[in-house]
Amino acid sequence: MQIGNRFRCYPTPEQEHILLQWIGCQRNIYNSKVREDQYFRRFARKSLQHAGQYAPIDQQYSQFKSDLTPYLSEVPSVLLRNGAVLWKQAYSRYFSKLGGRPVIHQRHGKQSVWLTSEVFKFVPVVDIETGAIIGHQIYLGTKKFPVGVLAFKAHKEYSLPASLHISIHAGRWHVWFNYDDNIPEPTDKDATEWLIQFDEVELRKMTAGLDRGVTLPLAGSDHQQFDFSKTQKKRLLAQERHKKRWQRRQARRTKGSAGWVKAKRKVARYQRYGADVRRDVAHKTSHTLSSDPRYKLFVFEALKVKNMTKKAKPKLDEQGRWIKNGAAAKSGLNKSILASTWGQTKTYLQYKARRQGKLVIEVPPFYSSQECAACGHVHQDNRVSQSEFVCLSCGNTDHADHNAAKVIAMRGVRQLLSGKCVQKEKKRCRITCIKVGAEGSEPVAETQSTSGETVVSRLSGNTPALWSLTQKETPATTRAFGV
Repeated sequence: MQIGNRFRCYPTPEQEHILLQWIGCQRNIYNSKVREDQYFRRFARKSLQHAGQYAPIDQQYSQFKSDLTPYLSEVPSVLLRNGAVLWKQAYSRYFSKLGGRPVIHQRHGKQSVWLTSEVFKFVPVVDIETGAIIGHQIYLGTKKFPVGVLAFKAHKEYSLPASLHISIHAGRWHVWFNYDDNIPEPTDKDATEWLIQFDEVELRKMTAGLDRGVTLPLAGSDHQQFDFSKTQKKRLLAQERHKKRWQRRQARRTKGSAGWVKAKRKVARYQRYGADVRRDVAHKTSHTLSSDPRYKLFVFEALKVKNMTKKAKPKLDEQGRWIKNGAAAKSGLNKSILASTWGQTKTYLQYKARRQGKLVIEVPPFYSSQECAACGHVHQDNRVSQSEFVCLSCGNTDHADHNAAKVIAMRGVRQLLSGKCVQKEKKRCRITCIKVGAEGSEPVAETQSTSGETVVSRLSGNTPALWSLTQKETPATTRAFGV
């Protein structure tokens, strides 16, 4: 199975300058490929000279190196090639319907550069007294463009990777990579086939229902509660207060000045702190759940977080004047939902549970907070308050979130035993290496699709057209474009 690592690294000021240059040049190639594709798609039917011409979906980048871009010759060509490969991989994801077309990468926020084995190597550090390997050093650069030793701190054991990423976010550098530990990873289908062998009573004992909320981010069916600690809540409020203060200072300062850059960095660091805390809570929560030997099945509500966090729609009265629509309250609710780690916890739990042969599924969320876990009676008055649940039929009393978690667990068991829990095989897009003469290997983006033709929108908008991946014209393509 694939194991990922993310370690802090500490480049020197000279190395920071070089790495930032590498990041910028690789981003330049990626964005140039995006603009080239956008140009051809925009003018394919609007300009006579471009009739029948389409941007090639390839990994060529030499056309972007000219007298106008001398900085591209000041970095290893491997970085430029990798930028084109990343663009090709993004388009391969679009072909596999895993995402949209590649878009422009901004130079703000988190930045990273992808390095293959041509520009880095791990050199073991040997203890002089014992002769044992106590760690590694990363040597970056080539003979023409040397960088030196990149200091990094590994907090756990790892295997040597074939490629790695170096990223910077709010002044903090990381090196991250993944590798295969040669241990077969169980699939969701295998876990499903194993779980359906049990009857409903046994399956309920090994099922954990998980209810997600705003006041309490995660509540378990066995009365477990997962929330931020008091210290974390206090510090998050302080960091949010400081962030808003520096945002006001940044708005008052001249854009591009030294004071403006300082304020911008302060804001980014305060935002990074909140993201680090939420990621830490999501990892610890998912680890606690996945390592619990009592549970083999985890059930979530199928919440559509993207729809739940949409902005409030504007409202007009009969005279056509704008009236209050509760936008401020909705904005606060959206912020609370996005800060409650709903998606992160579920994502982390999915892969951690899968590694242990356990299963994570989703059930419909309708009326889960109004249904009694004891008798099944559903009524909106069952939930007396945010935290209190009293059934009007049987008199069952419980914490509202824990009652909802029990209802979710029962729904998950019934759905699994009914055979409606079908695990679909996920489409994947990966980067592989092919032999190129005697010089070595070259990364190539490809998908698991075996079809020779893909339905791709080559025009503006969403007009479909059948276009061959080998760039060969087909009758369907000719009819679609009217050539």
